[in-house]
Amino acid sequence: MTPAGASPSPASSPTAAAAPVPADLTLVQTRTSLLGTHTTYAQTYRGIPVLGGYYTVHTGSLARVDDGRRSVAGLPDVTAGHSKASAVGVAKSHGKARGARLAILPATASAPATLVWEVRTSEDKQVLVNADKGTVVKVVDERRHADGTGKVFDPNPVVSQQNQALRDSSDAASAVPAAAYKSVTLANLDTSGYLRGTWAKVVNKTSGKQPAAYSSTRTFSYTRDDDRFEQVNAYYAVDRLQTYIRSLGFTDVNAEAQDLNVNGTTEDNSWYTPSTDVITIGTGGVDDGEDQEVVWHEYGHAVQDDQVPGFGSTSDGGAIGEGFGDYLAATMSQANSPDSATTPWACVMDWDSTAYTSTTPHCIRRLDTTKTVANRTGEVHADGEIWSHALWDINKSLGRDKATKIILEAQFSYAANTSWAAAANTTVATANALYGATDAATVKAAFQARGIL
Repeated sequence: MTPAGASPSPASSPTAAAAPVPADLTLVQTRTSLLGTHTTYAQTYRGIPVLGGYYTVHTGSLARVDDGRRSVAGLPDVTAGHSKASAVGVAKSHGKARGARLAILPATASAPATLVWEVRTSEDKQVLVNADKGTVVKVVDERRHADGTGKVFDPNPVVSQQNQALRDSSDAASAVPAAAYKSVTLANLDTSGYLRGTWAKVVNKTSGKQPAAYSSTRTFSYTRDDDRFEQVNAYYAVDRLQTYIRSLGFTDVNAEAQDLNVNGTTEDNSWYTPSTDVITIGTGGVDDGEDQEVVWHEYGHAVQDDQVPGFGSTSDGGAIGEGFGDYLAATMSQANSPDSATTPWACVMDWDSTAYTSTTPHCIRRLDTTKTVANRTGEVHADGEIWSHALWDINKSLGRDKATKIILEAQFSYAANTSWAAAANTTVATANALYGATDAATVKAAFQARGIL
């Protein structure tokens, strides 16, 4: 256990990987990558979890320890003055409680550590209630968003038809030509008759307003005016992306059936919720489930959360998450879509964005803007364009598969609260370990061009 006055900033040690693991840690997971293993522990104090505290041991070619344990200085004791039931009542304005536990909010430069009740709610909020005073200390929205809505074919009708004039027209089937629909194989389904499989699982209920699609023959053929269409597109998008990841040699990157709550909100938004490991797909504007690039973006958050528990909670991490999600959307479309003036690969979520953009090509964001670190605003989606541009330059220089393999492998070794520079340097080191100095120099140059290194 780190002494009470320990630094809140993580320390990385390339030589400490073989050292004994400190006490007061709880094993979270072990993940195996191409270059080694990555074991993450959660920090505890007298058996109580310390929020944000972690300790990760990396073995293999890039062996090191990331010591992210947090200070518990000033914590008087670990006895709660207010009950769990009381804390749940205080948090109820943020949704119905799904669970509550005692936790420690670490010390900062201006405040001592605090014993809190951590309440997670039905509205995907993390509510921290002071365990002695019974007051709300902090509320965190756990949803990780991709702004906008969309429709998917392969990857969406704007791209497949090379037509920027298409519009949603209130979900009308007639708004999109029949030629936009592509017959595909829905691989890896189980035998339930629902869209549930090895790598994706539609979790809609079997009855109600948005019932789960069902077919005893596993034949799912709908047009876009049928809400089940989005379920098919979302399932296919996730299964296809996980299949691609595995083709690169990775067997332990979000290797599970990803839960998909399709048309689960009327918001013009979609998001990934780490505490429940669910991707929620919205229906505002163009239904997001119709644009595979939206689904691929959200799956990027699930991937990073699986590789590095707790990733993306800082400004730097949040921007990396958004940029990586956009990169995944672009490189998945890159596989079998034209890079044309009408629909350039660097323009993501072309169909979704027709609902609220006026210029063409319609894009939520781009991977080829002129932004550098000097243009940072603090808004993670906007700043993500800086990170995604660097990844896209790596892709263009090294090729799709090599670039994506480097990026995915590197993310295993990111600290949960990494800085841009640290993540970029880890990516350069990964390129060197996988492919050598020449490719590592190419990766470094991509980050230098954006001012990240």
